[in-house]
Amino acid sequence: MVNLKAKHVVGAHYGLRDWLAQRVTAVIMALWLVLFLGALLWNGGFDHASWKALWSSTVFRLASFLFMVALLWHAWVGVRNIAMDYLKPVWLRLAFQCAVIALLVAYLGWTVQVLWGTA
Repeated sequence: MVNLKAKHVVGAHYGLRDWLAQRVTAVIMALWLVLFLGALLWNGGFDHASWKALWSSTVFRLASFLFMVALLWHAWVGVRNIAMDYLKPVWLRLAFQCAVIALLVAYLGWTVQVLWGTA
């Protein structure tokens, strides 16, 4: 007789959520690239005036911010999964992940400064 009881799976169960996050963030980044290349083609290339006009657009700044959030999230999922696979001592994995989180938050702050800074 076959035992049809479900197996108890242990672990963090990140699989589907990580897979979906990687795909959604990749699509967001690809859409931003299409937007950027479309602006490049629309303007027939970029000179200083068209480049400045593009980056002064609130819509493009918001799209670029969304791109950067997607990029950082995409990077976090990948780095976290690699760390979970290859950094076996818990203290080392935790230290590494904390350092990566701090770096990614710093990148996000830098993105805000670049996109909306006064300099």
